[in-house]
Amino acid sequence: MQADIGPALSEILVAEAPDAMIFADREGVIRVWNSRAEAVFGYPSAEVIGGSLDVIIPERLRSAHWQGFRTAIATGSAKYVGRVLTTRAVHKNGSKLYVDLSFALIRDEAGTVIGSLAIARDCTKRYLSDKALQARVSELEGALQAKS
Repeated sequence: MQADIGPALSEILVAEAPDAMIFADREGVIRVWNSRAEAVFGYPSAEVIGGSLDVIIPERLRSAHWQGFRTAIATGSAKYVGRVLTTRAVHKNGSKLYVDLSFALIRDEAGTVIGSLAIARDCTKRYLSDKALQARVSELEGALQAKS
């Protein structure tokens, strides 16, 4: 038995998703921004809907992002679809975040790519902890080699 998944249920699922969900159309304009996206990035949906993804992309990464975005939209395939990518992002307050992102290209009934869906989870604490641990291990390895 399959539940009727109509527009109302779809909207509820997006709204209540435990991770940030962001949909940008073919031009990179934000069309969906759920409550978890608000929590992760600090922007209420009213501030970002209709605007550019640049609000959460660090300036130094924008050129690469837009090149990849345009290529994915044009070709219908993307390098990171189906994979989780840990990358930098920017919070509304200017602080840097690290987020685990996964992507999907969204197609209409005719199979034409109409935009990109990103699912994001804040992993800043884990990322920074891992980096600190890696630095400490390198430091200890260096100390051991110096004693040898």
